[in-house]
Amino acid sequence: MQLGTRWSSGDEPPTAVPAVLRPQIAAVDAAMPGDQLGQPRPRWTLTWLEGRPIAELDTGVLVELDAAGNVVVRHDVGDEFG
Repeated sequence: MQLGTRWSSGDEPPTAVPAVLRPQIAAVDAAMPGDQLGQPRPRWTLTWLEGRPIAELDTGVLVELDAAGNVVVRHDVGDEFG
């Protein structure tokens, strides 16, 4: 895995973020509820796995390319309980 870059949700993604992921990242950002308590916005992390970009939001939302080159948005439940 290769680390890419980080940026805050709602900000313009850095140029390193592939154009194909940007519309879905923007859609996820737009769907985020507004913070009423002044908490910091979640951050995106761009990484590369097997040559494919993966943008992961601190909340566990992933925007990535599948093996066929399609953009997929999913929530990584990982080891969450509940």
